[in-house]
Amino acid sequence: MRTKAIVHLDRFLRNIEAVKARIGGNRRICLPVKANAYGHGALEIAKTGQKAGVFCLGVGTVPEGTELRKGGIQAPVLLFTQSHPAEIPEIVKADLIPFISDKWYANALNDQVTENKKLSVHIKIDTGMGRVGCQVEEALDLARFIVSCPKLELAGTTTHFAVSDSADEIDREYTKLQFSRFNEAVEAIKNAGIDPGLLHTANSGAVVLHKETWLDMVRPGILIYGYKNIYENSESVGNHELPEIKPVMELQTAVVLIKKIKKGESVSYGRTWIAPNDTLIAILPVGYADGFPRLASNKWQVVINGKSYPLAGRICMDQCCIDLGPDSDVKRWDEAVIFGGNAPDAAVLAAKVGTIPYEITCNINSRVPRIYKY
Repeated sequence: MRTKAIVHLDRFLRNIEAVKARIGGNRRICLPVKANAYGHGALEIAKTGQKAGVFCLGVGTVPEGTELRKGGIQAPVLLFTQSHPAEIPEIVKADLIPFISDKWYANALNDQVTENKKLSVHIKIDTGMGRVGCQVEEALDLARFIVSCPKLELAGTTTHFAVSDSADEIDREYTKLQFSRFNEAVEAIKNAGIDPGLLHTANSGAVVLHKETWLDMVRPGILIYGYKNIYENSESVGNHELPEIKPVMELQTAVVLIKKIKKGESVSYGRTWIAPNDTLIAILPVGYADGFPRLASNKWQVVINGKSYPLAGRICMDQCCIDLGPDSDVKRWDEAVIFGGNAPDAAVLAAKVGTIPYEITCNINSRVPRIYKY
């Protein structure tokens, strides 16, 4: 096995415990496992998370939810995004818990539920994200409509924060404004004699920066997978605010070929790298089709036997090259770490290519086997 993603379940479990310690024992955790658990493998992560005591799971699509059910997962599964009408029968069959933004969706769901059951749903309120969700002033009317539907049960009320992971004072105030709007909507629902169900707003950033938003449950996605996505040196955060977490994924491959390159010769497409001296080039069987971003070409270093070696030339679909120098002791079949482990993590790689660690781990292709270790 050449290229593989090592998923360190011991770190994953410690990250869950760190979140639990931060939010207190009375609050529940929703573990997002959408996008194949941010690339870590949805079914294995879901099972491990359940053993660690997470209350429910979160998915982005109906097929993601049905995959969990087929894999034996019986925990509550929240469906974060708006589904297509053709998917509603599968939502009901798999007993997923959809977020509802309007009466049309509520009515469509109600019409598909069989006579002997009720489908749990959560109201999604748009407090300033600008995506799915009803307006704050529409929340009470939507709650009334849902409780009037004989086949629906209002089990929760939620919103999503736009900038809760930012320590900038303006952004922190915006998160407070969103939370205030949410509380306004919830109070209106309660004052009408309707139980809003489980209240949850806090994503990873809010778990770190906004204690007041923790409510009944939190939804820490990237935090559980080992990335805070918060500026740690910010005076407004302080290191004492940050849970002790570690990246869960490590991307490994192996040296499959070593060859000599003469001074002045080029490597890979576009001839973007020209050998400044006679050197040795190692070929690694990992490329952008595996999730190693092409934008990292000539910018990243791979770790072999504890030593860093720079990429030479453009990352290809299935391969990349590194410059070993003229007198390297690297041998064919030696392990090479792309990120994680004893190499810089996915957050550092993300910064190099101008993106976020979510995108790096989510983009690790399904052809890369996941190896789970404790």
